Amino acid sequence: MLRVITANLNGIRSAAKKGFFDWFGAQNADVLCVQEIKCSQDDMTPEFLAPHHFKGYFQHAVKKGYSGAGVYTCHEPDDVLIGFGSDEFDPEGRYVEARFGKLSVVSVYVPSGSSGDERQAAKYRFMDAFMPHLAELKRERQVIVCGDVNIVHKEIDIKNWKGNQKNSGCLPEERAWLTKLFDDVGYVDVFRTLDQRPEQYTWWSNRGQAYAKNVGWRIDYQIATPGIASTAKTTSIFRDIKFSDHAPLTIDYDYTVAG
Repeated sequence: MLRVITANLNGIRSAAKKGFFDWFGAQNADVLCVQEIKCSQDDMTPEFLAPHHFKGYFQHAVKKGYSGAGVYTCHEPDDVLIGFGSDEFDPEGRYVEARFGKLSVVSVYVPSGSSGDERQAAKYRFMDAFMPHLAELKRERQVIVCGDVNIVHKEIDIKNWKGNQKNSGCLPEERAWLTKLFDDVGYVDVFRTLDQRPEQYTWWSNRGQAYAKNVGWRIDYQIATPGIASTAKTTSIFRDIKFSDHAPLTIDYDYTVAG
C-alpha cells in the first residue's frame, strides 16, 4: 500500500504548534505533500526538515513568509525536482516532485487570485504554463499531483455555488481548466472516484462560522494518471483537529514503492 497525504499548512510553524507533526507521525504515511509552508530555509527546524523517520524536500519562496511547497517521504527518492522550469513561478516556491521508479509524486501550490486582478492574471499564467508540463509528465510517467489547486471543479465541491460564480477559485474559466485536465489531458480526480458525497470540503474561510457550519470549498486534490488512480482504495479528509484553514486529504493506493 502507498499512503499519500496532502496538506496546505498555512504556515508550517503555526501548524506545528497545533500538533500537525504529532498527528502526521501516527498516520503510517509513505509520502506527505505540504504547501504554503511560509518558511525560509534558514527557519527550518530539525522537526520541519526530518520529522519522525521522514526526510523533507522543499522549494522555498524568495519572498520571506510566502508560499513554499515540500514533499516528505520515508522512502529514498530516485530523484527530486525543485521547480518545474518557470522563470516567473519557481521563485514563488510552488513545485516539488519526488520520483520513485516510474512514479512521480508532485506537491504543487497553485496561486490564489483572490487578492485582485493582478494575482488572478498571474494565476491564469501559471495554469497556462502548468498544463503542458502535466501533459508531458503523463506521457512519460505515472503521476500523483497533490496540492492546493485553489479551484473547485463542480457544484458538489462548494457550499455556496451561486454566490461564488464571480469569485476566484470558482470562475468558469478556472473550472474549465480542470475539466480540460481531466477530460482532454486524461488525469483523474482521485478523491471523486472513491467518494461522491456532497459537502466534502478541504478549505473554509476564516470569516464567520464557515468551519463550524461546514461552509467550505474542495480545493485540495490528489490528481493522478489513470494507471495509479485505478489502484486507489480509500480516502479521507481529516477534520478532527484544525491545523490550518485547510484539512489534510489522505488516499491509499494499492501500489508499492521500493526502498
